[in-house]
Amino acid sequence: MKKFTALLLTALLLVGTITGCGSKETVAGEGGSSSALKKVTLNEVAHSIFYAPMYVAIEEGYFAD
Repeated sequence: MKKFTALLLTALLLVGTITGCGSKETVAGEGGSSSALKKVTLNEVAHSIFYAPMYVAIEEGYFAD
């Protein structure tokens, strides 16, 4: 069972690394010339205390900035 868990974690890390190495896009505020906002949808599996930072960020307007 430990081997399976280690293999699963390694696979997830590898997938995360590969998908994080996609094409680079210029982001507004980081040298980009676009001032248009990009709509982002946030999903959660279930209402949980672990999503508290996301709830606070939404209420404080961090995503609107």
